[in-house]
Amino acid sequence: QVPLVESGGGLVQAGGSLRLSCAASERTFRAYSMGWFRQAPGKEREFVAAISWSGGRTNYADSVKGRFTISRNGAKNTVYLQMNSLKPEETAVYYCAASIRDYTDPISGGYDYWGQGTQVTVSS
Repeated sequence: QVPLVESGGGLVQAGGSLRLSCAASERTFRAYSMGWFRQAPGKEREFVAAISWSGGRTNYADSVKGRFTISRNGAKNTVYLQMNSLKPEETAVYYCAASIRDYTDPISGGYDYWGQGTQVTVSS
């Protein structure tokens, strides 16, 4: 099991911003591609964004393009999700995930390790 610890969730008004963080062990962070998913109550988990192990390639769900940015900081062993212009329908638990492959696809089965999730609530 590879520990991934998310933080940064909370309550924000529609149109506001949040930055999520996912801290990983050093070995994990350097070797793995990282992704963010979210799951709203009663809905399936859906892909949000991913970044390759080198940081040179990113992928976003169409619904968040232009508003969300995924990035990684090697010195801090952390991956971030900057979320701007948030919408009430984006209220969900947001999960960080790690893949042992050079992988930024939106399929959850391609990710090997998952964090416990952090709640994001966007009020209207």
